Formats: sequence, C-alpha cells, structure tokens
Amino acid sequence: MRLMQVDAFRHLFRDVRRSAFHLEVSDVYDTPEENEPFRRFLAGEPDDFGWQRSWLDLIRRTTAAGCVVERLRVVTVPHGDYTRWLLSLSGLNVAAGERIRWLPRDEVGGLPVSTDDFWVFDDRRVVYTLVDQDGTFAGGAETDDPATVARCLLIRDMLWPVAIPHDVYTKS
Repeated sequence: MRLMQVDAFRHLFRDVRRSAFHLEVSDVYDTPEENEPFRRFLAGEPDDFGWQRSWLDLIRRTTAAGCVVERLRVVTVPHGDYTRWLLSLSGLNVAAGERIRWLPRDEVGGLPVSTDDFWVFDDRRVVYTLVDQDGTFAGGAETDDPATVARCLLIRDMLWPVAIPHDVYTKS
C-alpha cells in the first residue's frame, strides 16, 4: 500500500477514466470541516453549502468528462442525527452527478461488507480512506494489488444491486 496525502487523493479524479465507487460504512464521521454545518442542521439553521462547493465542482467536472461516480452508504436504521443530515444534503451530490444508494445495515444479511471505507477507481485501484485522530480526512492508502481490488469489486458488485437509489430511499 502507498500512502497518499489529501492533494494526491483529489488528483485521482483527474486520472479516472470510467468509474469511481465509494463505500461508506460508518454511521458518523467527525470531520472538522463538517462540524459547523452539522451544528447548523441540528439547530434548524440555514446552510449555504459553501463548504461543500469544491467537492460538488469536482464531481461535476468528473461526471461531465464521462466518468460514473457512485457512492453506497451502509447505514443503521433508525437513523441517527448524522445520517439524517447526510440524507438532507445528498441531493446536492446527486444533482452534481453522483449516483448514491443507501443500504440499511440490517438488510445486508450474509453479503460481504468492508469494515473500512474505500474507493475503487476504474476497477483497478483501491484507496482506503484515512482519517487523523481528530477525524480530519488525511488522505488514503492506495493499492492496485489484484486480490484487494477483486475483494472490493466483489463487495461493490454484491451490495450495489440491493442498495436503494437515493431518490427512492428518501421517499420511504
């Protein structure tokens, strides 16, 4: 595995040609850049979503270039505050071009699920998400090891079809 800094992680989107898939398995992410927007959500205060603009712009550029960007969130039901917040703002990601699906943790059954978040780029490179002790995104651990890639692809290919598309999930 190769460690990559935050800037190098963003460069992966410039190199991706066909697809980027992200699996998220935690119910809460304690990242400093989300603390204030999350606090505003809990207080019922408005948010201009400026803090998310650079990510949404990156997704727009990536999908406009013909790349498919997918995100699958495995979540606990009933939803905690953080998941409710993600549900409330994920429409912005969808509007930017991300395909998002949700999978209630109790519906996973015997399907394989990673204990770590990861990205798969072009079905040939896996990047595990790394965070500092304070929850700050610290970059990734990258590998093109065929066995690791195959395992992550298996997880994606088994979970994606049973996960619920964002627009359907938010209506239920």
